[in-house]
Amino acid sequence: MDDKPTNKPDLPESMNLDSPAQAGGGSGEEDFARMFADSLESSGEGQVIHGKVIKVLKEFLAVDINKKSEGMLPLEDLTEEERSSIGPGDPIEVMTEGYDQAQGFIRLSRSKVVKIRVWDDLQKSFDEGTPVQGAIVAKVKGGYTVDIGVKAFLPGSQVDLRPVRDSDPVIGIQGKFKILKFSRKKTNVVVSRRAFLEEAREEQRKGLLDHIQEGDTVEARVKNITDYGVFMDLGGLDGLMHVTDMSYGKVGHPSDVCKVGDLLKVKVIRFDRERGRISLGLKQTKSDPWLDLEARYRPGMRVRGRVTNTTKYGAFVELEEGVEGLLHISEMSWSKRLKDPSELMKAGDRIEVEVLKVDRANKKVSLGYKQLQSNPWDDLKARHPEGSVVEGVVKNIAEFGLFIDIGGEIDGLVHVSDLSWNTRVKSPSDLFKKGDRIQAKVLKIDPENQKFSLGIKQTGEDPWTGIEKRFRKGDLLTGKVTRVADFGAFVEIAEGVEGLVHVSEISREKIESPAAVLKAGDEVGAVVLGVDRVNKKVSLSIRGYQEELDRKNMESYLGKPSDPSNESIGALGEALLAKLKPNGDQGA
Repeated sequence: MDDKPTNKPDLPESMNLDSPAQAGGGSGEEDFARMFADSLESSGEGQVIHGKVIKVLKEFLAVDINKKSEGMLPLEDLTEEERSSIGPGDPIEVMTEGYDQAQGFIRLSRSKVVKIRVWDDLQKSFDEGTPVQGAIVAKVKGGYTVDIGVKAFLPGSQVDLRPVRDSDPVIGIQGKFKILKFSRKKTNVVVSRRAFLEEAREEQRKGLLDHIQEGDTVEARVKNITDYGVFMDLGGLDGLMHVTDMSYGKVGHPSDVCKVGDLLKVKVIRFDRERGRISLGLKQTKSDPWLDLEARYRPGMRVRGRVTNTTKYGAFVELEEGVEGLLHISEMSWSKRLKDPSELMKAGDRIEVEVLKVDRANKKVSLGYKQLQSNPWDDLKARHPEGSVVEGVVKNIAEFGLFIDIGGEIDGLVHVSDLSWNTRVKSPSDLFKKGDRIQAKVLKIDPENQKFSLGIKQTGEDPWTGIEKRFRKGDLLTGKVTRVADFGAFVEIAEGVEGLVHVSEISREKIESPAAVLKAGDEVGAVVLGVDRVNKKVSLSIRGYQEELDRKNMESYLGKPSDPSNESIGALGEALLAKLKPNGDQGA
């Protein structure tokens, strides 16, 4: 006969009822087997027993439970950790689930014992008010599911000390929870993480109040950021770090230095124990960079920095945290007249500068930018010394003069007064236009005031040179009226040379104004009253000329020989005298 397969598990020989030891040939053996089975069935269900592992089988653990037969515990009812570590002789707590007559053994459960113990522990924690360990595993309506050995409900308001708006970071949080409600019968548990955090916070607060001192360096977490500073959690106590205590440098906004959640080492600056107010500082954890600044930054050094701000008068450059220097607009360029530093640089630019001066007492550093470039003024003085003649192109025309491009970075200026010796120029545009090529003499190079002065008229001879020899006091001369003003008339006595006839020197008679008797273009005779070459002034007198003419006529009348050269002067004087007589009266 073929062997029939059996579904019975691989049991220890002592439990195999089909073994020769258990299977007899007579009715007595059958009665014994029945009685044995009945005794096993009477073992019942739900008993928690402390047993001992006899043998580890393929799918079961054989466990000695102090019964007439050993129990069988499925390996799958154990945790993975228990399966990997358990062995013969190890104690184990199990629950009986009754006798399996088909298989011929007492069924055991380990997971039910674990659940019972979990509920026992939870009951104890609830009664004593102690926290339990757990993990938030899922989002549900109104809150979250927490695994504390059993599934518990965590209301959304009980997740943290502050309201939680984003649920994603919450899932997976592990920690301790307080049991708020507990019903073993209904398998209902409500927990709070917030309650545990509040208790822990209060304990920390008491400890901090007892031990914290001014000057301590502590760790604190950023809770909230405002325009004026940062509120920080020291673990039970809140402290304020003012924006002025965040850095030795300028801080535009506290959020530029830290963000919510950051853990920082800060120093306790002030502590009002009675009011529980704490002032914190981040910069105080570092040394003041200005203390040994003069050793690190010396005049003449070239350093790199970052432009933090620009103003109309210059730019501020951060050399290191807490140290800013001023780059004045006058130190930015040798030749360009900048209206605003933003023409060269902007906030955020990294530039190289030269240290000009360090004033540690007043926390000031003066910087230079142009010093890193060749000085075009030095080159200009070398190529075009004062007195040399240059050639260039009219680049721009203004009311006060011409700007001349002679090549290079620096343009020269010809002032309107240096355009001509003998022409009074009202506007430079009357004589020149853009693009005209001209020659001019270098009059002055002034790097300090950034002035490069040229002269066009100086390329010719100055008509005032030797003027004191050409015209002496008492000389009689003739000239042409060029302009008439309220105070007198200007008379051209040589090319490029004008003399002034004051109103009091025009006529021996009283006149209302020079314009009543003279106009531009009139030929007049005058006597030289004085010559001032330095100030380029010649004083003339028409009245004196007439008096001299009268004297000469008197000498001629008295029989003194006349000077033939004076005949023409005499005729001119007669005509002028007739013109200057009031009301046209030409009588002697």
